[in-house]
Amino acid sequence: MGLIEKLRNRLMMGRGRAKQNVGRATGDPYLETKGQAERVEGAGRQVGERAKDAGKAVRDAFEQ
Repeated sequence: MGLIEKLRNRLMMGRGRAKQNVGRATGDPYLETKGQAERVEGAGRQVGERAKDAGKAVRDAFEQ
């Protein structure tokens, strides 16, 4: 499930960046802000997934 979540987060970041760029190009501050928020949310979730992976690696290291 971790891989699927990571891919979903990366897609969220990409979709947010696209919205942000379209908002900038069209002069729509609402769309630009919404895209930036979506991009930051995806990045935050990605950090959470990486922290989970690091925790699992530490746990596995102590189990051996």
